[in-house]
Amino acid sequence: MNNEKDIFLIERLKNGEEEAFIYLVDHYNRRLYGYALTLTNNHALAEDILQNVFLRTWEQRKKISITASLQNYLFKSVHNEFINQYKKKRSTMVLEQKYFNALEKATAAHDDISLEGVISKIKREIENLPPKCKEVFLLSRNEGLTNLEIAHHLNVSIKTVEAQITKAFSTLRKELATEYKSMFFILYPMTKPN
Repeated sequence: MNNEKDIFLIERLKNGEEEAFIYLVDHYNRRLYGYALTLTNNHALAEDILQNVFLRTWEQRKKISITASLQNYLFKSVHNEFINQYKKKRSTMVLEQKYFNALEKATAAHDDISLEGVISKIKREIENLPPKCKEVFLLSRNEGLTNLEIAHHLNVSIKTVEAQITKAFSTLRKELATEYKSMFFILYPMTKPN
């Protein structure tokens, strides 16, 4: 890196000077945004990429090690963030496709049963669960609360929450006919996503 301005700016960034960061953003924002836009062809995604790059630059300012120029470093950061976003989006699309394939398979296997009918049957069986069991199950699966959050909310132990969720799945597995089970586990997976 041969630009004295870059060296001085990086030193100021490493020292935590917000003015240096503001200068960096103001100075490089337009060019980096243009580059991100050419990579993504999507304004919102380009803005997200830029935000992530600037945020990471600030958060990791003390570790910045630049061998070429600051501009090259930032353009490379935008490129790397684009690759990361692309990989995330691709893996999400694969998961969504698997979900839709499973959903299609579950509903197509029993053309004589409507999707609404299946969901209605599942909801009825959930309603038939013992009150505490139903409450814990719905807090977990519908509200998305963690076991710890449910335990605090209901003032019970985590083991009690886990036992109630296990009991709910066990009961529902027994009560639901085969044609309903696949749909049930698509709608209410045994493990929640993080």
